[in-house]
Amino acid sequence: MGAVIHVDMDAFYASVEQRDQPALRGRPVMVGGRSARGVVAAASYEARQYGVRSAMPAARARKLCPDGVFLPARFERYREISAEIFAIFHDLTDRVEGLSLDEAYLDVSDLAETPAQLLAIGRQLKDSIAQRTGLTASVGMAGNKLLAKLASDYDKPDGLVLVESERVRSFLDPLPVRRVPGIGRMGAERLNDAGILTVGQLRQTAPDVLIRLFGRHGAELAERARGIDERPVKPGRTRRSISQENTLQENVHDLQTLRPLIEQQAARVADGLAARSMFARTVTLKLRSSGFSTITRSESLGGYTRSAERIAESAWGMLRRWTDWRSGFSIRLIGVGVSGLKYSPDPDQRLDR
Repeated sequence: MGAVIHVDMDAFYASVEQRDQPALRGRPVMVGGRSARGVVAAASYEARQYGVRSAMPAARARKLCPDGVFLPARFERYREISAEIFAIFHDLTDRVEGLSLDEAYLDVSDLAETPAQLLAIGRQLKDSIAQRTGLTASVGMAGNKLLAKLASDYDKPDGLVLVESERVRSFLDPLPVRRVPGIGRMGAERLNDAGILTVGQLRQTAPDVLIRLFGRHGAELAERARGIDERPVKPGRTRRSISQENTLQENVHDLQTLRPLIEQQAARVADGLAARSMFARTVTLKLRSSGFSTITRSESLGGYTRSAERIAESAWGMLRRWTDWRSGFSIRLIGVGVSGLKYSPDPDQRLDR
């Protein structure tokens, strides 16, 4: 069994703002959502105590937390801090799989031969991040990526959780099924309706029942319920696409309400491109209606970009064209993605000058 660490920075955007502005420490801080039609991009843990969540309409966030502080997103600043954090990772090992600006897997199998050594490395990472950036991270350690990710999420914020091989079942069994990566809100509701509430109950469910509920994905869920995950940590993994999507707190019927969310998603997609030193040629818009039908639209840009503004304008244009043909709509989920990725397009192929 290997030794995998999952690092997830705690409320990253909001924590950076609190670090840079000490007067905000201990106060509910929300990044984004400054306009009446805006959407919250990130919320500090103080704000979350009021029920504020990312992707929540700003108007609702203000009702829940009227004394909260709303700040504009500073993505350049977040990229700077992310670079410092990833430098810490690479000081330890080259086997780093970045997932976003604030999240990564590290394979330290060649450094940790015992659980005690793995725990010591995880603690060292937390301490190094705190000392060099002033931020807290939740760190999960286990024999594979699935368990490490669940461990990092187990005791947030500022968590440090090790799942040893002999403790896998006792760790997994009490968890609600919604915690398992790959089980979304609708999947959890489907399992709950079938009387399957915990990962332990999921583990004990006959495979044919899961296949009936989820098709081929059911067999994969059965493995995850047992803590099985053969995926390796992939340093510098080749990406075919990068995307961000949000399930909205309430169905949205107003086009202008969606624009700030598209801009935030485009900024995060652009961050993902920059973090991987990549450019994209195609932008995709994903919508899911309140009736759960899914619509996707794609547009080739005719060149390569990693500009948040260019990605947002393309997605916004596709959304406008889609709504022009409809007298009304009800959106439950929206996502922005890019594909046709390339590391070093020729200068004459780049749209960003």
